[in-house]
Amino acid sequence: MNVVYVSTLPHGGPVSHLRDLVPAVAGEGVDVHVVCATTSIAADFERRGVPTTVVPIGSKFDLAGAAGLWEPVRGADIVHTHDRRAGLFGRLAARGRRARVVHTLHGIPERIALDLGVPDHARPRRPRNLPADVRAYGTLRIEALLAHLGIVVIPSRALADFVVQHGFPEGRIRVVPSGVTLQRTDPLPGRRPPTIGTAATLDVHKGVDVLLEACALIEEPLTLEIFGDGPVRTQLEELASRLGVHATFHGFVEDFRERVGGLDVFVLPTRGDNLPVAILEAMANAVPVVSTRVGGIPELVLDEESGLLVAPDDPSALAAALERLFAAEDLRSRLGRGGARRVERHFESGDVARRMIAVYEELVGR
Repeated sequence: MNVVYVSTLPHGGPVSHLRDLVPAVAGEGVDVHVVCATTSIAADFERRGVPTTVVPIGSKFDLAGAAGLWEPVRGADIVHTHDRRAGLFGRLAARGRRARVVHTLHGIPERIALDLGVPDHARPRRPRNLPADVRAYGTLRIEALLAHLGIVVIPSRALADFVVQHGFPEGRIRVVPSGVTLQRTDPLPGRRPPTIGTAATLDVHKGVDVLLEACALIEEPLTLEIFGDGPVRTQLEELASRLGVHATFHGFVEDFRERVGGLDVFVLPTRGDNLPVAILEAMANAVPVVSTRVGGIPELVLDEESGLLVAPDDPSALAAALERLFAAEDLRSRLGRGGARRVERHFESGDVARRMIAVYEELVGR
C-alpha cells in the first residue's frame, strides 16, 4: 500500500503529528511519501528515512501552487491530508488520480472551537459578531461537503460529536487520536524557581493572557517560557510587562519536543481546543500538565491522575493549580508519571499508526 501525506503548514500541531505518525506507519511496512511546505520540514522527514516533496501553497487561492500536488500523488493508494488547504486541493488531486482519500480534521475555526465541549453554563460570554460567525460556520459547512469525498479522521470524540451535529456524514467519520513517541516515564527533579511553559498559536482563543494573569497572582518566583507566535503576540508581551511577569517569548521553534522535556510544568490555558499535540508531547516527557476542561482535552488529561484541569478564563483557579504543583513534589511526580503511562497505553505512536492503517485498509478493500 502506498500512502501520500499532504500538509501545507510550515509548523504547528499537524506537522508535529505527522513527524510521529509517518515513520510509525512506515515501520509497519507501508510505503509512505510526505508532501510538505518547506525545505526544513522536508529535511526533518528525510533524516527519518521518509521521502518528501516540497510543494508550497500560499493560500486557498494559490491554484498554481496547488497544481504542484498533481505529480506527487500519482500512484498513491491513499492520499491523507492534514490541514484545510491540503484538504481542499489534496482531496481533489487524489480523486483526479483515482486514489482513496483520508483527511484528518485537526480543528475547527476558533470562534466555533470556543463552544466545543464546554457546557452552556461555563461558556465565557463573547461579543456578537455576525460576519465572523457566518465565516466560521461557512467554513464548517464546506468541510462537511468535502467529507463526502472520503473518510474524515477526527482525533477527539468531542469534536466528532460536534461536527456530526453540524452536518458531517456520520458514516464518514473515524475517531483516531494523535500519537506521540514516549520519551521517558519519570519526570525530572523539580527546580527552584520552577520553569513552566506553554506552546500555542498566539491568538485569543488559546488563552495565554489568562496564563499571564495567573502568573501575576503567584507570589513564588517562576520562569515562564512561551513557544509560538501569532496575531496577539505584541499585546501579550505588553500585558506581561504591565503585570510584571517575566516571560520569554521564543516564537515558533523547530525543537519544541526536545525543549518541553526541560519544563517542570506544561500549561495550556486554551478557551477551546480539539486534542492538542503539545499536551501529548509534554505527557510523553512525563511533564505534568495543567490545562482547561474544554474540547477533547479531558480525553487526554485525566484530572488528578495525569494532570490538573481547571475552568477556562479563570486565572485564580489556574494559579491555584500551579501553586499546588510547586508546593508538592510528590504530586508533580505522580501526575508526570500518570501522563507518561496514559501516553503508553492510549496514544503511543505505534498503536496509533496501526489504527490509522486499519482505516486505510478499510478504504482500499472497498
